[in-house]
Amino acid sequence: MTREPFVRRVLGDRPFAEIGEPALALVHETSRLVAVGGDVGSVQWSGGATADSGWTGHRAGVYERDGLRCRHLARSRYPVRSLAFHPVLPLLAVGTGRYDGGYSFEGELLLLDTDTGDVVSALGDRREVLGATWLSGTALRLVMAPEDDGENPLAHEQGHVAVVERADWGAVGKGSIGSEELDDAPAEPAARTDRGAEARGLLTDLAAATGRTWSLRRRVWAVEALEDGRALAALDGVRAESWLPSGERQWAVEDGAGGRQLLPASDATSLWTNVERGPSRAGRGKRPSPGTARITRIALDTGQVLETLLPDEPAVLLAGGSRTVLRTVDGPRKPPARLVMLDRAGPVAGPEVGGFDVFNHPFPVRRASGTYALVGTDPDEPHRDKWVVAASADGTPRRLFPHSWVPGEHHFGGPAAEIGRSLVYAGEVHHGHGPQPGGAYVVRRSLNGDVRWQYRTDSPATALDTDGETVYVAYTSGTLVALDAEEGSVRWRRELEVDGVPTVALSLVVAPQGHVLVGTVDGRLLECAGSPAGRQGAA
Repeated sequence: MTREPFVRRVLGDRPFAEIGEPALALVHETSRLVAVGGDVGSVQWSGGATADSGWTGHRAGVYERDGLRCRHLARSRYPVRSLAFHPVLPLLAVGTGRYDGGYSFEGELLLLDTDTGDVVSALGDRREVLGATWLSGTALRLVMAPEDDGENPLAHEQGHVAVVERADWGAVGKGSIGSEELDDAPAEPAARTDRGAEARGLLTDLAAATGRTWSLRRRVWAVEALEDGRALAALDGVRAESWLPSGERQWAVEDGAGGRQLLPASDATSLWTNVERGPSRAGRGKRPSPGTARITRIALDTGQVLETLLPDEPAVLLAGGSRTVLRTVDGPRKPPARLVMLDRAGPVAGPEVGGFDVFNHPFPVRRASGTYALVGTDPDEPHRDKWVVAASADGTPRRLFPHSWVPGEHHFGGPAAEIGRSLVYAGEVHHGHGPQPGGAYVVRRSLNGDVRWQYRTDSPATALDTDGETVYVAYTSGTLVALDAEEGSVRWRRELEVDGVPTVALSLVVAPQGHVLVGTVDGRLLECAGSPAGRQGAA
């Protein structure tokens, strides 16, 4: 008997999908391999950053030139700066790094075995590797950024050249190249060249040589599945798109920034989309710089834009049962922010709910019978003592229970779903030293606050949904977990892969047909079996 594959269909696929935005690319004629360094992007926007801790979107991929199959894909902590195939060994040197924004230039030298996919971080210290060139089978020339710019105003324009010798580069171990081998030469001019346009051109040509088309798709932020079998998505560069059951894209509303949220409208014939415009990058613990939002309502059948709202501040859409609610995203403010009800007659100002920040207050609730939100009790510090609230018929928030059920613990918000008279939601426990083992959780709580069960992991969740019997959770590690909705036990756990290559789910929804529709960080939509063959229990 043939088992049904877990990933049953891939929408939005194309060559080099796994690498995201290419930064540089290199063809090795001898091995017929292609190396590409790129970035699938951050998992943070002005309406949510709770999955951002420990995340890196930087990738180094090895592809077969004939057919462009991805042979290996490696995550990198830092942007890829240089690529070099060894002249004899099945080995790729990957130089990575960046300026930390305040003092140091950090990075790694990754040695990727192109046969096995094993990766070794070879430097003993974190140093930005601007360039890597094989001089011979035993000598590797490296251009290293200075360690810092504390006493060198030209540090951002200079580098140190070092030649590292090893008899067998295939046997180099982790951290085995010490700092004493890297800084003998004085600093000299070292260009930081943007090779992105060159890489995009090369990928376009390689794809064309196989009769295919390369295009950039990244970060499917939201997905929805319709009763008629259509799949909807919002992603970078696309406000919303619709895919027919045949696998053909029915329509797309393109946008320079792209959609961040999708929310079915109460008329059942349209949906609301949320487009973020303007800068939004920030490190953990810092608010993104201000941007603006564009809220549009789009016809499901044609993709026609029916209505457009332009809030003065960034905003998030909240499910509201029979209506849609808008919440301003601007942190603490005076006077306190208000909810906005998107009724058929137009936007209607609702009650005050206080400030919102991207780390503490995201709480998108799927299958909600009403409007839920996280609201702080201190107007000046709304991230503290957050409560889960439900909006009454006129929109007035009513406190249900504290967001954190553990006294003294501060919990970040995350994705949620309603099951009967309870909520199941994901989040992360704040710790002063960063993410901790077991610090991420999924919990089911009755509306009176009682904890029915909790499930702990190391990685934060990106998305969550349920069919009432099973809770499906996606993590930044690339894992999908199915939990028993009644007990919280693991029904199965799966590492998400496409053709054997790992990817990460950024969004998911349980379709009416029973499958799980997943939107990935690399711009694809995956139709996944709800109960995969070879299910695994808790490890």
